Amino acid sequence: MTTPTAEAVHLRDLARLRRVRDRMDRDYAQPLDVEALARGAHMSAGHLSRQFRLAYGESPYSYLMTRRIERAMALLRRGDLSVTEVCFAVGCSSLGTFSTRFAELVGMPPSVYREQAAGDLRGLPSCLSKQASKPIRNREAPAPEPDLA
Repeated sequence: MTTPTAEAVHLRDLARLRRVRDRMDRDYAQPLDVEALARGAHMSAGHLSRQFRLAYGESPYSYLMTRRIERAMALLRRGDLSVTEVCFAVGCSSLGTFSTRFAELVGMPPSVYREQAAGDLRGLPSCLSKQASKPIRNREAPAPEPDLA
């Protein structure tokens, strides 16, 4: 029996990471944690976190929260659900954590986004509104200008 080469191991890990990412994309509303995702990928939680960050530039938790915020933005644009209903619909269990993360990625709280988004993207095809409203990752939302007056 031969041992796999480093390249073969790397390719195997990349395939596992893609499956983890696909699961987060598909099951974002389900309770997911790094340990459960790692078990499904036959990796330790630490190895999964390190490899995921190397492959995708962010931690599994950050990626999952970005997906949840993306879905939340679409639900908030519809305007028929409250912020709390949207929070739980996308799989978040804490309204405070959801609101904080939403504001970090989008640059405004979800309640403000819900009010503003109703008119901002009206008339755009859904494929364009999705692209125009994509959240910014890694706390890159522009900071509000300080009021120096």
